[in-house]
Amino acid sequence: MTEYSSQGDPARSLALLWRTGERTGRKGRPEIGVDRIVRAAIEVADAEGLAALSMRKVAEQLGVGTMSLYTYVPGKAELIDVMVDTAYGELPAPAEVPGGWRGRLELIARENLALYRRHPWMLQVSTATRPPLGPNLIAKYDYELRAVDGIGLDDIEMDSVVTLLNGYVSGAARGAVEAAQAPGDTGVTDEQWWYAHAPYLAKVFDPGRHPVAARVGAAAGEAYNAAYDPGHAFEFGLQRVLDGIEAFVAARTAG
Repeated sequence: MTEYSSQGDPARSLALLWRTGERTGRKGRPEIGVDRIVRAAIEVADAEGLAALSMRKVAEQLGVGTMSLYTYVPGKAELIDVMVDTAYGELPAPAEVPGGWRGRLELIARENLALYRRHPWMLQVSTATRPPLGPNLIAKYDYELRAVDGIGLDDIEMDSVVTLLNGYVSGAARGAVEAAQAPGDTGVTDEQWWYAHAPYLAKVFDPGRHPVAARVGAAAGEAYNAAYDPGHAFEFGLQRVLDGIEAFVAARTAG
C-alpha cells in the first residue's frame, strides 16, 4: 500500500502544516489540538501500520468522537502530511561533524535510517515528487544541502547529491524494515525458513551449472547466517555511494 503526500486541499494542508489556522475551543484554547491528534495518529501507524490508520482509529486512541477531529484536521490526506512532517522534526539539530562533507553526508544517512526504523510507515508514503511542504521538511532539506554547500558543486548538483543519498537510504531502510518484520509477520525466523527449504533446494540445485552462485551464495550464507544481512548491505552500499560522490566532486573541482 502506498499513500501519496500532498493529496489534500493545498490551502488546508499548508495551513495545517504551518499551524496558521488551528481552531480553538470555547475557552479560547485548543480542546484537542493538532499536535495531540498527530501524535495519536503516529502511535497508531507505528503500532499497526499505515493501512490501519483512519480518523476513527485516531479518535479511539484519543478517547473522543471521530467527528470532533474534523474541527482540527480536514481529513486523512492532510493528516498524513502532518505526520510525515512531524516525524522529520525528530531528526537531530545540525551539528559539527568531523570528516568534511563526506562525514556530514554519512551522518545524515544514518539519521534518516534511524528515523525510518522508528516509523516504518513513512516508507509507505510517497514524498519524492510532491512532498508535504511543512517547516520540518524544509529545515531537513536545508540542513542536507548545507552538508555539500561550498564544495565545488552547482545548485542542481547539490540537490542531485541529496536526492541520491536519500533515495539510497529509503531503499536500504525498506529492506531492513522488511527483514525485521518478516519473522513476526510469517511466524518463521530466517534460520527456520532456510532449514525448511535447504533439503529441497539440495535436490534440484546443480552447483556445476551455476558454480559462481553456489560459491558466493555459500560464502554469504555462512557470513550472514541468512540470505541477506540488512546491516551489511546498508554499510557497504553507503560507502559506495559516498565513493561515487567523492569521485564526482573530485572531477568537478579538478579543473
